[in-house]
Amino acid sequence: MPLFLNEDQTMLRDTARDFVADSAPVSHMRKLRDDKDQTGFSRDLWKQFADMGFTGILIDEAQGGLGLGHVEAGIVLEEIGRNLSPSPFLQTAVAAVEALKGTPHADRWFPGIVAGETVAALAIDEGAKFRNAVAMKAERSGNGFKLTGAKQFVQHGHVADVLIVAARTAGAADDEQGVTLFAVPKDAAGMTATGERLTDASIAARIEFDGVEVDADAVIGEVDAGRTPLGRLLRAGQVGAAAEMLGVGTGAMDMTVGYLKERKQFGTLIGTFQALQHRAAHLYSEMEVARAAVLKAQQLLDAGDDKADSAVSVAKAMTGLATMLSVQEGVQMHGGIGMTDEYDIGFYMKRQRVLAELFGDANFHADRLAKAAGY
Repeated sequence: MPLFLNEDQTMLRDTARDFVADSAPVSHMRKLRDDKDQTGFSRDLWKQFADMGFTGILIDEAQGGLGLGHVEAGIVLEEIGRNLSPSPFLQTAVAAVEALKGTPHADRWFPGIVAGETVAALAIDEGAKFRNAVAMKAERSGNGFKLTGAKQFVQHGHVADVLIVAARTAGAADDEQGVTLFAVPKDAAGMTATGERLTDASIAARIEFDGVEVDADAVIGEVDAGRTPLGRLLRAGQVGAAAEMLGVGTGAMDMTVGYLKERKQFGTLIGTFQALQHRAAHLYSEMEVARAAVLKAQQLLDAGDDKADSAVSVAKAMTGLATMLSVQEGVQMHGGIGMTDEYDIGFYMKRQRVLAELFGDANFHADRLAKAAGY
C-alpha cells in the first residue's frame, strides 16, 4: 500500500482544508468558549458538514452516505485538528457509525447522522484513564435490561441524541467477555448527564445511570459479545483521534515555523539560529513518521487486514508522542507570549492533551503492543 494519498483523496483534502479553515478556524472555537456556549459545538456547522457530505463518509451509499473509508475520514479529521474546530465528527460520524454498522440501529440513526441532525456520544470510560475494564451493570429486567452505574469523559454526552453504552452483563469488570453494547436514546428515564468543560474548552459529561430501562432491541450485536462492536468503535476512534491529533500537531508546527520566520531578536530573525533550526527539523521528521503510521493504520483498517489492530495502536502512540513534542516546542519557541491567552499556540497544547488521552494514551498503547508480543 503506497503511503500517500491518491488523486481523489487529495481533492477531498483540498476541499476539506478550504471548508474547515473558512467555516471553523481557531477564532470559531475561541468565540464558543468566550460566549460560554453550553453545547460545545455549533449545530449549524454540523449541518454544513452534512451538506458537504462529510458526515456520511463511512456510511454506505445504499444508506445515503459516501461509502468511503478511514483514510478519507482521517483527511477531514486532520483539518478539524489543524483548526481546533469543535465538532462531534469523531464520536458520531466515525466511532459511532462503525459500532452501528450492520445492525438494525443503522437504519434508525444513520439518516439523522447523514443529515447532520443526529449527534452520538460514547459512554465507555469509567475511570480517570481509558481502560478496557467495564464495571457498569446491565441486569435482565422484563424483556430488556436495567443499566446501573456511571460513565465519564463522555464528549457531547449532555446533548447527544443517542449514547453508545458499554455495560457488563456477565463476569467481572476485567473480564474480556460478558460485555454488551447498547444504543440508549437521550430521553431514557433515569439517566442524568452533567456537562463539564475540559481544558481545551470542549464539553464532556459525567453520566449517571440509575436503573435505566432499555428493551432488548437496544443491544448492539449480541448479548455478552459486545467486545466485537466495541472493538470496531475503538479502532475507528483511536485512528480517528490520531488523525485529528496529527492536524493539531501540524497546525502547531506551521504556526511555530511561521513565527521563527517573523520574530526578530537583537535585529536578527530567530529562524536563522542554528539550534532552533535543528529543533524544527527534528520536529518535522517526527511528525512525518507519525503521519506515515496513521495512514498505514487507516489503509489496513479499510482493507480489513488482521494487522490493523496493532497498526492502530502504533499510530495512536506515535502520534501522541510526536504531537506532544510539537505543541511543547511551539509554546517554548514562542517564548513568554506562548503562555498567554492572546496567542493561539496554547490552545493547540490543550487540544493535544485531550486527544492524547482519548481512547488510550501512548503508554496504554505501548503496553498493549508489548503484551500482544508476549512481554
